[in-house]
Amino acid sequence: MQTSMINTPHVATSPAFSVESRNGRPDFELAAALQKVPPKQQAKAQKTATDFEAMFLNSMFSQMTSGLKGEGPFGDTTGTGVWRSMLTEQYSRNFAKAGGVGVATEVYRTLIMQQAKTIRTA
Repeated sequence: MQTSMINTPHVATSPAFSVESRNGRPDFELAAALQKVPPKQQAKAQKTATDFEAMFLNSMFSQMTSGLKGEGPFGDTTGTGVWRSMLTEQYSRNFAKAGGVGVATEVYRTLIMQQAKTIRTA
């Protein structure tokens, strides 16, 4: 499958967070919410969403590598578990910063929508 054919939601201002579309259609609801939320809060929401995705990916990568023994980047030594956990943490952060798997965009959208509702009712 070509990646250009996959419809992924995009949110805010960085490449991973643009307001282009949601399920192939413009996300007018998010665009309106972004006008109500100050840029500083938008940046904080982006960081929170990216950190959340990194945490999710770290958990996923840790489960993927939990059964590995012997062969691999660290072999089967005493410190293997520590080094492998550091490696999976770095993989997770890099994946999330590069756009991740789509968790951050949905978390970001949810955070912005909640903040916009709070600002409207305050």
